[in-house]
Amino acid sequence: MTGPAVDLEISRAWLVDPAAGREGPGEIVVRDGVFEAVTWLSGAEADGIGPDGVVIAPGFVDFHVHLREPGNEDAETVATGLAAAAHGGFTTVCAMPNTDPALDEPGVLTQIRAAAAASGSPVELLAHGAVTAGRTGEQLAAIGELADAGVVGFSDDGAPVRSATILRSALAYAGALGLPIVDHAEDASLTGGAEANDGYVATVLGLRGWPTAAEVAAVGRDLAVLADVVRDVPGARLHLTHLSTAGALDLVRAAKAAGLPVTCDVTPHHLGLTDEWLAGARRWAWEAGDDPWSDGALVGPPYDPSLRVNPPLRGRGDAAACLAALLDGTADAVATDHAPHTEVDKAVEFGLASNGISGLETALGILLAAVDAGRLPLLRAIGALTTGPMTLLAGRSRREAAGLVEGTAADLVVFDRSASWAVTPESLASRGKNSPLIGTELRGRVLLTVAGGRIAYEAPDA
Repeated sequence: MTGPAVDLEISRAWLVDPAAGREGPGEIVVRDGVFEAVTWLSGAEADGIGPDGVVIAPGFVDFHVHLREPGNEDAETVATGLAAAAHGGFTTVCAMPNTDPALDEPGVLTQIRAAAAASGSPVELLAHGAVTAGRTGEQLAAIGELADAGVVGFSDDGAPVRSATILRSALAYAGALGLPIVDHAEDASLTGGAEANDGYVATVLGLRGWPTAAEVAAVGRDLAVLADVVRDVPGARLHLTHLSTAGALDLVRAAKAAGLPVTCDVTPHHLGLTDEWLAGARRWAWEAGDDPWSDGALVGPPYDPSLRVNPPLRGRGDAAACLAALLDGTADAVATDHAPHTEVDKAVEFGLASNGISGLETALGILLAAVDAGRLPLLRAIGALTTGPMTLLAGRSRREAAGLVEGTAADLVVFDRSASWAVTPESLASRGKNSPLIGTELRGRVLLTVAGGRIAYEAPDA
């Protein structure tokens, strides 16, 4: 990548290294893009250094982003997506295959890699291949060729793998190649025409309900198929992405306890937001009440189309379940499901808006809000963005380590927990301005992102 290897010295900061299971006062030295020294301080040297100031952590990893190129560059390009990633503290991202054409053969992967190289960004771009040709659900894509080309998994995300027969074949084939199937868990027979989480808020707003059963049923099916396949193909692996319901997470928790090779992720917006935002509430999930109309929580406009997402924002019970799953390890990682859209696709009637939130740049702020509220330890929050997704990648990243390790190329983010930043269309590097957090202030301003030993982002006044 372009740009010189960085030389950097930062002292009297708070280091967070989930790979080492450690956080505390420290300092780092990077020479020629490599960690020369990572020093943990104690005693008098550590006086006055705390976790509420400047924090140094390993660069974040996102297992699930949509970069839209090729085919929908008006919403995002690889270059703008990687810029958004760097602004959010991410140094590795994994693109989903619902491009146009779909990433169902190696030529599309070559095109995406060429766009990443042309961007000059040092952020590492990995990609998932499609499970089925054209993502139509009819027949398997060129899984072997895509694996040889270097994809990190297979998904028809944007849609589930609808056929259990195809899912079974995909798990077996990909498993033999050492790669996971990444499924969007949705029983589409239960969600036709649905607009919002089936519940009180949707009823009052007159929106068609999206039942939690659609996700729970799909997860149950996927786990049953996995249990069948793994008897013959021990390497079969299933990853369930953007889970949003307590019932689905309970199924994954039980499956893990039974020894099934299943992993899952949750998103920042399903952790931090609830369906009451559709009515105009603007409080975090852990602050939510039973009735936003009687609780006096309605301070924003209702029917904000930036809040339309698949799966939909749920009630506070499901949001709490997502947080609990992150705390107990049922959820292996936080993935943003970054889904930028054009204004044409979003600034429409709620039920007609495209699903998705532009989330790479606000993920850290949402997680830090949970940390500030005492709902999530800082070490676990950073671990969900680093060691968790690195484990999912199973060595397929260029990164030599998930933590702050001397002698390895520097992948790190520096952010100031005492500083806030305003989320505005102008402050977002992504072309997708479809964030429900526009107009809010988030704590945890990213000052510097270093990817592969090179500067990916530096705040203008850092």
